[in-house]
Parts: sequence; C-alpha cells; structure tokens
Amino acid sequence: MSDIQITKVTANIGAQVFGIDISKPLDLESVAAIREALNVHKALVFDDVHLDDEGQQAFARHFGDLTTAHPTVGAVEGAPNVLPVDSERGRANHWHTDVTFVLNPPQASTLRSITIPPYGGETLIASSAAAYRDLPEPLRRLADGLWAEHTNDYDYAVPDEAIDEEKAAQRAQFTSITYRTAHPVVRVHPLTGERGLFIGGFAQRIVGLSTGESRKILDLLQTYVTRPENVLRWRWSPNQLVLFDNRITQHYAIDNYDGQPRRLNRVTVAGDVPVGVDGKESYSIEGDASHYTPVQTPVAA
Repeated sequence: MSDIQITKVTANIGAQVFGIDISKPLDLESVAAIREALNVHKALVFDDVHLDDEGQQAFARHFGDLTTAHPTVGAVEGAPNVLPVDSERGRANHWHTDVTFVLNPPQASTLRSITIPPYGGETLIASSAAAYRDLPEPLRRLADGLWAEHTNDYDYAVPDEAIDEEKAAQRAQFTSITYRTAHPVVRVHPLTGERGLFIGGFAQRIVGLSTGESRKILDLLQTYVTRPENVLRWRWSPNQLVLFDNRITQHYAIDNYDGQPRRLNRVTVAGDVPVGVDGKESYSIEGDASHYTPVQTPVAA
C-alpha cells in the first residue's frame, strides 16, 4: 500500500493512480487508500491494467456489491454484471449520471478500455461538487430546496428521420420498463458530506414546476456542471480502467471518431438511496429495480 502514488490531473477533478496492481486481490489498506483518493478526486485512472471481465468485476467488488449490467439493457454474454459500452449499440453522447432513474443509482462506475479508435472517443467526467461550489449564493439556496424527477422514458429531441429501425429498437429496449424517481437536486455525499448537483440527462422535471419552467432551471444549473474548469477530458489508451464516483459526477462520451469501433466494458457498484440537504431520501414513483441493484449502506471502504 505504501507504494501507491496519486497524481492530480486537473485542479477540480481527476487523478492517476500508480504503484498498485489492481489485477490482484487488494488488502484493506489499499482499498481504503483508493476510496480516499476517489473521495478527493472523484475520478481515478489506472494505466497498464491487465484485466478480463472477471478481473474487472473482482476489482469493483472491493467497494461493494455489484449491480447487474443495466435495468433494461443486455449484459456481456456470460457476465451478467458487465455492460458493453459499444458504439455499435448506441452512443451516450449526452451528459448524465449512470442510471439515476432508479431509487438507488450506482455509487461508483468502472470503465475498461477494450477497443479504442485511433482518434477521438474521449470520455468527459465532470465534478458536480465543484459545480455546486461555483453557484452564487442565491442559486445555492434555490437548488438546496429543489427536487427533480428522473426517468429513462423521455424526449431525446432527435428528429424522426434520424431514427432508423436499429435505433428505434435500441430505444424500445432502453424504455422497456419505465422508471420514474424523485431525487434531491442537491445530493449530500454520504462519506464526505459534500454537496453536489444531482441532475444530468435523466432529470426531466423539477417537482412542482411545469416542464418549461423545469427546463430553464435545469439548463441553468447544468451550465455550472459542464464548465471546462470542472471537467476531466480523458483520452483513452489500451489497458486502462477509470473508476469514478457516480454520486458526485456526470459524464459524457464524445462522438468524434467518425463511426469507428469504440468499446468500453462497464461494471457498477450498488449505491445507497440519495439524501438531500434536509435529510430526506429519494423516493420511487414508478418502476421496480430490485432485479438490477441491491440497496447499499454507505461504507468508507
């Protein structure tokens, strides 16, 4: 554990981790050191990792129980906890936090590089804690009291002529079970006590406001999340793994690689039920995700 080195990548988010072989079982001290680094930096990059799907799952299990691959989308064959993030199955080129439409979204996500295009294909990861700190005090007070409804069944704002049969089938699968959950717009991190803007692409409406009013407020808050100073832009290399805290980040896969093959494998760690500034927990409106994720009790490591 004493050999672990943490090197910051940007001021507000991201660090590289050196001096540890995550393909091997980790002792409690090493897991605690990684967890502490994740609490501080929100996203961690591990280079020169030699993991298969089983090894990626074993690493992720150090931080808690795993979810299945996704509530509605199919897993890698023979690996029910592994989701192929494959350009041939669609592109997540919108800002989001993973699976926020369920009651307890994943606490952490791991992405492992499988197929990397020769250019482009970066992943953007934003600190929603830095975004909250950037808010002027009047906006903080407003956001602290807001709740937002998150859903997987929403208007993608894509023209009908751009939807071919394959894309239509992918969308139908993604929305095959409708989920709607109300989360606090400002989530309190259970380990650090930090406040972060818990919004992103699945947040579609502010509770108590019209769709139009909601969109204006959500768009305004989102501009603080996506400020360049709050974003890590990671250019993938072979044999890399990125671990990020899903409770206090958003991410975006840039579609800038001319349709070439790009694939990452994702494994996520089950999360706790979000809690707002007032101590109230999120609540489910529609959809049972018990087949996807157990509810995790927050633990430091």
